[in-house]
Amino acid sequence: MEQVMASIPDFEIAETGISKDNSAEAEQFKIRVDEIFQKVDELGQKVNEVEQFNLNSSKKQQSSSKGSSMGKERDKGRQVPSIKKQQQDASRREAAAAKRMQELMRQFGTIVRQITQHKWAWPFMQPVDVKGLGLHDYYEIIEKPMDFSTIKNQMEAKDGTGYKNVRDICADVRLVFNNAMKYNDEGSDVHLMAKTLLEKFEEKWQLLLPKVTEEERRRDEEEAEAQLDKQLVREAAHAKVIRDLCNELYEVDTHLEHLRETVVQKCRKMSTEEKRNLGTAIARLSMEDLNKALEIIAQSNPAFQAMAEEVEIDIDAQSESTLWRLKFFVKDALELQSRSAMSTGGNNNNYNNKRKKEICNAIAKTAKKKSKKTSS
Repeated sequence: MEQVMASIPDFEIAETGISKDNSAEAEQFKIRVDEIFQKVDELGQKVNEVEQFNLNSSKKQQSSSKGSSMGKERDKGRQVPSIKKQQQDASRREAAAAKRMQELMRQFGTIVRQITQHKWAWPFMQPVDVKGLGLHDYYEIIEKPMDFSTIKNQMEAKDGTGYKNVRDICADVRLVFNNAMKYNDEGSDVHLMAKTLLEKFEEKWQLLLPKVTEEERRRDEEEAEAQLDKQLVREAAHAKVIRDLCNELYEVDTHLEHLRETVVQKCRKMSTEEKRNLGTAIARLSMEDLNKALEIIAQSNPAFQAMAEEVEIDIDAQSESTLWRLKFFVKDALELQSRSAMSTGGNNNNYNNKRKKEICNAIAKTAKKKSKKTSS
């Protein structure tokens, strides 16, 4: 382990470049950096929320892809309604739909009256007197008893417990006759009366059914419109989150750039010895960290080809800002490598990569050129 630690050059424990007299100022920099890290964490959470929203939206779009292209074109030009307008529109829609349904129920009530006024309707007007008629097996055969007095009470209910849909009334009318046919033998009078009235009811129901179907279609369309409005509002809010997020990221980036420039101004110039140690240390980086170091150089030198097959690094030609950024990065990277090497018993063979050797040779080659020029 001692050999591993000794392989890290002396510069890794060197001062950051800010003089000891400015220790209070350095502490202020540390506080500001901590604040930025905290801000970055918050922005990271917002980014996750944005990604989750996009994922959910994508799934919804795939599930609803069966909509027509004409409908999609119409939706593109649709204005985003406010939440208040959504509530107002929903209230109006519900009131209009309730009024239309009441009209359908009124028309259905006319059918019910016509059926109940038939001369054969009397057995079905009141609940079956099971006890009085001695029908001991009635509840074993009939799961849900039904009669027209019960239907009428449900249709006239004002406490919100009544029928909400015409089809529900239709189902109960059918149940009245089906129960009678189920319990009474096919050749009996009650069975024949029930069958006859059911056929008459179905004839009248078929006349009203187109209106019921049209109302259901209209309700489905209105519900789809309402859902689209809600989705547009959610997307508008999401777009605002993205805009705010971009602005915050820009502010953080600007703050970091200002902080970096301030630190560079406070730093002293790196000595020739430190530059040589830095070049030596870069040669000891892992391949992954070496690529990151090359990216740091490329950030301040657009002409530098970090991913080129042949890379030539001139430490002396780098700006003070780049040198100090490299120094801080290499220091942290080598410390992490040393801890990793100690935890694995020193068996770290990641330094035999061909590209890494080429880059290390490039550093040495550039250094030799510099020394020759100096000696001549």
